[in-house]
Amino acid sequence: MTAAIEIKGLNYRKNMKPILSNVDLTIDTGKIVGLLGENGAGKTTLMRLIAGVAKGYKGQINVANETGIAAKKAVVSFSEQLLGFNQNMKIERIVGFYEDVYPDFSNDKYNQMAGFLQIDEDKKLSQLSKGMREKLIIGLALSRQAKVYLLDEPFAGIDSMSRKKIINSIIRWKPEDATILVSDHYVSEIASVLDEIVVIKDQTIFAQKSTEEIREKFGEGIEEYYEKVYEGTEMHD
Repeated sequence: MTAAIEIKGLNYRKNMKPILSNVDLTIDTGKIVGLLGENGAGKTTLMRLIAGVAKGYKGQINVANETGIAAKKAVVSFSEQLLGFNQNMKIERIVGFYEDVYPDFSNDKYNQMAGFLQIDEDKKLSQLSKGMREKLIIGLALSRQAKVYLLDEPFAGIDSMSRKKIINSIIRWKPEDATILVSDHYVSEIASVLDEIVVIKDQTIFAQKSTEEIREKFGEGIEEYYEKVYEGTEMHD
C-alpha cells in the first residue's frame, strides 16, 4: 500500500520554542486516522505543516508523492477556520470563492452536504453560530476531491446529535482512495470510523496503532488506550 503522508526527521520551532521534534510518520492511502494529543501537543501545527500552510521546518514532508508547497496544497483539503473572510460575506459568496480557487471543488457534493448539514447560504458569516460555522467548514473541506483531508477539531461547538450524524456519514463522503487525518477531543465518538490512531506526546509521535491491534492485542477501547498513554501507564512499542 502506498503512503499518502510520509514524514521523516521533522523538527519545527516557533519563537525559538520547539513544537515538534524528530517526527517520523507514515500514513497509508485510504485510511481514516485519528490524531490524538493534549491541547498544545502540536496537532494543529502538524496539520498546518502537512497542508503547506506553516513553513520554516526541518526534515521531509511528502504528501501523495508531492513535496512542493503549491503541489501539496493542490492535493490536500485542510479544514481552515475561514479567518481570512469578511464577516459580512454571505455563505454563497464563500462557496463561490472555493469554486474559483480550487479546481477540484465539487458544487454537487457541496450542495448534498449543505442540505444534509442544513446550512443556510443566505446568512452572513457573522450570523452563524459556532456549531453552524463548523458545519460549513466541514462541508467546504469535504467538497474538494482531494487525496488527503485534514480535519482539525471539526466537531467543536457542534451538538452531540449532529456530531454523530456527521461522523457516521464521513465514510460515505470520503472518496475510496482518499486519506483522512482527523484530530478531535471526542475520541469515543470518532473511534468507530478510525482505522488507526496517532498519538502526539512530548513533541513527537509517541504511538501509532491500528484500532484493530488496540482492541485485540491490548483488549482496550481507543479512548481507554489513549488515556493510559497520557497517564504513562501504557507502553508504546
